[in-house]
Amino acid sequence: MSFQLKSYKKLKEWKKSKKTIVFTNGCFDLLHKGHIDLLAVASKYGDKLIVGINSDESVKKLKGEDRPVENQKTRKKNLLKIKYVDDVYVFEESTPLNIIKSICPDVLVKGADYTVPEIVGSKFVLSNGGKVRTVPLTPGFSTTKSIEKMAK
Repeated sequence: MSFQLKSYKKLKEWKKSKKTIVFTNGCFDLLHKGHIDLLAVASKYGDKLIVGINSDESVKKLKGEDRPVENQKTRKKNLLKIKYVDDVYVFEESTPLNIIKSICPDVLVKGADYTVPEIVGSKFVLSNGGKVRTVPLTPGFSTTKSIEKMAK
């Protein structure tokens, strides 16, 4: 995992200013309404929302050889255009645990398709005095299902 210097400086400044840092993560391939809804809710849990996205190689390992549809540079640019998102970090590993440990967010957010104990990094965040929240999924929106539907 490599932090861009600009992102690291930004994070350091936010922490110094006592901003509440929120973190969420995912592939965010073919951005859709469900993603936007998750980001909107996540952003309300604090002052700054950082989104971790899986690198292209990581997405391939998780989702298959034909994924991602959009490369990590495009996915990052698209996320940075969303008003709820303050920064985006790309991580190479299959899980965001190392990046969560580096950021040490005040709030960790995932979709409600996970329970708190299943959320990678939840034990770390909770043990450091942070909170873990789940957000209800927006019904009918899934990148995987959209791709399957287009393939038919």
